Amino acid sequence: MQFSIAQAAKAARVASRQVAKLSAIEKETLLHDIAQRMLEKTDAIITANKQDLAQGRENNLDDAMMDRLLLTPQRIQGIAEAVLNIAAQADPVGSIEHLQQMPSGIQVGKMRIPLGVIAMIYESRPNVTIDAAALCLKAGNAVVLRGGKEALHSNLALAECISFALDKNGIDPAAVVVVPNPDRAVMNELMTLNEDIDLIIPRGGEGLIRFVSENSRIPVIQHYKGVCHLYVDDAADEDKALNLLKNGKTQRTGVCNSLETLLVHQDIAPTFMLKVRALFDEFNVKVHACERSIGYFDNAGKATEDDWHAEYLAMEIAVRIVDDFDAAIEHIETYSSGHTEVIATQDFSRAQAFIRTLNSAVVMANASSRFSDGGELGLGAEIGISTSKLHAYGPMGAESLTTQKFIVLGDGEVRA
Repeated sequence: MQFSIAQAAKAARVASRQVAKLSAIEKETLLHDIAQRMLEKTDAIITANKQDLAQGRENNLDDAMMDRLLLTPQRIQGIAEAVLNIAAQADPVGSIEHLQQMPSGIQVGKMRIPLGVIAMIYESRPNVTIDAAALCLKAGNAVVLRGGKEALHSNLALAECISFALDKNGIDPAAVVVVPNPDRAVMNELMTLNEDIDLIIPRGGEGLIRFVSENSRIPVIQHYKGVCHLYVDDAADEDKALNLLKNGKTQRTGVCNSLETLLVHQDIAPTFMLKVRALFDEFNVKVHACERSIGYFDNAGKATEDDWHAEYLAMEIAVRIVDDFDAAIEHIETYSSGHTEVIATQDFSRAQAFIRTLNSAVVMANASSRFSDGGELGLGAEIGISTSKLHAYGPMGAESLTTQKFIVLGDGEVRA
């Protein structure tokens, strides 16, 4: 039977009504079953993933894409643990906030409710299939998952784990739809189904996200790219700052919370930049340097305007020496993508000023940009990152997949 995205979305709308009524214990049990099934099917998932990896090599996917695509037993274990973390969280649905007595005698509050049906459009990260399903189910939503062709076999293997758990718990299988057809035409049609889908969250390259944002009839959570900055202040502990740079730039280059620009206060540059050069030489980091910093490196290229906007997702970085704290702030405000900014400083007041002044989704003092992740920020996992401020901002967990309705409690009051 030929797959129809329109029919799948309508079925998801119907299923969402059942999911919205699940109790906290029922949702917790469901998520435990998904995690357990993943661990039981690890070998099958790895086998499917190897097919995707082989096709990726044939299609000359870059290193960042291949790293995102790769599943190992350790990564599958980590995904399962993230599902268990989500399961253990408090149920966001049904909680009542700000209940207050009004002069009329009525009590007014707000109750958290599911959004309804979420659609995910993503590329080469098969972990999104599980993370998104778990978070949507926790928040009482149905979800339609349209992954890229790069991860099709992996996604379908993971979909079996979800379907198994839904069936085991007597839940409509349409609550989680993993689209088996990665054709662009299916995605284009998906973006028109505004009567059955409440929100689209695209995850992938800037081109994909802009295409979805410009062509969707459905509200879109936007996150174009992650140009993350590290500013090393003149009051920084140089060793701590260097560790932040090492972790942020070299641990995993193909993720959106890796560092892309290094800013260094001019007073600390003569000593700190020598350490930076040694670090970059060790990891063979390609450097795009400003005129003031280029002399510290042997093979750096001169930074252009485009480099300050760049998300390299590789062993590559832009470097700039700045006059002072205010110059660093000005640079970040000019070129920030709204993702994550970090200051390294032992001056508490300056750290506080950095945090207060910058309005990116995550602002840090003396911590690695790699912590800008839903799991590390206490969300269990993230369904995506919003840099558009509406309706959520930053890494999005289960609560970000809910909204609120007004509730009114009375005792026969009528309006005068």
